Amino acid sequence: MEISILAFGIAKDIFGAISVNIQLDKEATTADLKTVLEAKYPRLKQLASYMVAVNNEYAEDNGAITERDEVAIIPPVSGG
Repeated sequence: MEISILAFGIAKDIFGAISVNIQLDKEATTADLKTVLEAKYPRLKQLASYMVAVNNEYAEDNGAITERDEVAIIPPVSGG
């Protein structure tokens, strides 16, 4: 299946776009998505941490992803 990934913050710089399309198996989890993204965009592994949001909620690594889901990469945020 093909899913569109929205990118925020430094993730936009890493992807070179505000969104990218990724191919995943139909039974994919958030952990599978991270593995595919980190293989395609190795700089993503250099972040201290990043979260995956599925349908506007932070997702656990074992959470399922479907083609209809809205998926976003949320990098670490610092502020004062």
